Amino acid sequence: MFKALRVGALALTGLMLAGAQGVSAGQLHLNPSAVVELFTSQGCSSCPPADAFLAELQGREDLVTLAYHVDYWDYIGWPDSFATKEHSDRQRAYAASWGSARVYTPQLIVNGTDGVVGSHRDEAMAAIGRAALPLPVSLTVTPKNMLKIKIDPQAGLPDAYVWLVTYVDRADVAIERGENEGETIAYTQIVTGRQLLGMWEAAAGTVLKMPLDEVLTAPNTGVAILVQEETDGLPGPMLGAALLQP
Repeated sequence: MFKALRVGALALTGLMLAGAQGVSAGQLHLNPSAVVELFTSQGCSSCPPADAFLAELQGREDLVTLAYHVDYWDYIGWPDSFATKEHSDRQRAYAASWGSARVYTPQLIVNGTDGVVGSHRDEAMAAIGRAALPLPVSLTVTPKNMLKIKIDPQAGLPDAYVWLVTYVDRADVAIERGENEGETIAYTQIVTGRQLLGMWEAAAGTVLKMPLDEVLTAPNTGVAILVQEETDGLPGPMLGAALLQP
């Protein structure tokens, strides 16, 4: 039904676009209720239904969707052209945070807390339906194309890390070997990089700035901002998110 691998254990909602002379708005996901992360592989025969499901979710303005291609199935005959060790490590870190030594594809994780088989639509939709992000994230793009991220203080929440994630919104891949040999598969929201921007402090809030031109370089087509708890180096619940695709 799905591919699994045993591994060793490892030790917003609001988005505002202003001063838009520097960028023309394409997709702005306002008031997202969930960050949906799919761990997938081009070499996994059970992944295409989950990839297609993510493509359907991609256009929902209440979601931030991201696809992390893992590299641990590359040995079976087709090296995934988007896979990185860092993506596999992120999935293993999620597993470790839940006290598990097992990762599999396709896996869909909602708000850093609910993990389901990515092709099990009913379970996935139930997890998405339960999801909520308590922390508003404001984005402003200035006339000089500076991205300003503003997250106000909010009592009752833990401090969290602020990540910038770059992605490619779509790529069609002709697969020549392995379990999906002969198939051309459309992939969406393909993560190309993650960058730690800083900390959000619940008592003080935070403001971060960076040149948008420096992150939206080819092949990247969009950015997502994720605010996520972390304990002992392992990812925890998502608190807030925003997505911008000019």
